Amino acid sequence: MKKLTKAVLATTLSCVLSTPALAADFKLKIQSSDPSGDLNYQLQQEWVERVEEMSNGRIDIDLLPVGSIVKHTETLGAIKLGVIDGHVTATGYFSGKDPAFGLIGNMVGAWSDTTQLLQYMNYGGGNELMTELYAPYGVQFVGASTTGVEAFISKKPLDGVDDLKGLKLRAPEGLVQQVFAAAGATPVNLPGSEVFTGLSKGVIDAADYTVFSTNQKAGMNDIATHPVQPGFHSLPLIDISISQKKWDAMPADLQEILRTSVRDFSYDITTQLKIADQAAVKEALANPDITIHNWSDEERKKFREIAKTQWKVFAERSPNAQKVYDSVTTFLTSNGLL
Repeated sequence: MKKLTKAVLATTLSCVLSTPALAADFKLKIQSSDPSGDLNYQLQQEWVERVEEMSNGRIDIDLLPVGSIVKHTETLGAIKLGVIDGHVTATGYFSGKDPAFGLIGNMVGAWSDTTQLLQYMNYGGGNELMTELYAPYGVQFVGASTTGVEAFISKKPLDGVDDLKGLKLRAPEGLVQQVFAAAGATPVNLPGSEVFTGLSKGVIDAADYTVFSTNQKAGMNDIATHPVQPGFHSLPLIDISISQKKWDAMPADLQEILRTSVRDFSYDITTQLKIADQAAVKEALANPDITIHNWSDEERKKFREIAKTQWKVFAERSPNAQKVYDSVTTFLTSNGLL
């Protein structure tokens, strides 16, 4: 009897070990707006691995770098068409579809710290507003993240608003360009991939690009030796969203895993980028050819006042943009941030 039991157990164990792992319940092809070499993308890949582990393999995410399937400005439509299943991207890229995305995606001058933006999104109505804005596109907003207050790249010394006058700078289309133009600068349409070349050839004098550590690693500060850090202008909303059809097909526990994982990711990326920025600033300070400029509170306030006038103008471009303006300014006012 014992021999028979041992034989049965051995056979059962052998069958279990030889059985292939079950396929994931949900496979998601998600495109990022970042290139694979950036720290942003590496942290997104770590998020993917955590989701797969948290879901015990039931969610399998194939993360793709920027431009792998469609342009970074086309992911919203591509999700609706089923070309991809989701994106990790800067919401402001879709301002051409609705100015509301440009306003909530980068309300220039509104936020001075990542915690302020994430507090608004998670507890001040931002998540609910994004869910409403994405609904017509067949896209489910999962959660909010950001990078950090962006540095500013410049070949010329910049110590305040007056120094922006006549400055040829690269900035994304929409509200960002509008604010800089109102401050007296000359915005130029230029893809992020051409910023380094544009600075090298003198096509532009400065650029709104990304956080200090990424700029430093890319050699931006070596050719544009007057960076402004901390930046005075930009803190973008990064959203993680997936197909509504895929979302609706998921059981509640997997939906909650995705939501929770994004909250964790937002803390992870903002913390790690802040650490990277601190190290990059130390490296830049050791280089006698690089001069870091830090605007005074008075100059930052001047720029913000200019930006506030443009928020109102931009809000008039669509009913949804007005909703965003009302929501964000109500939050800022009630929390003593305006």
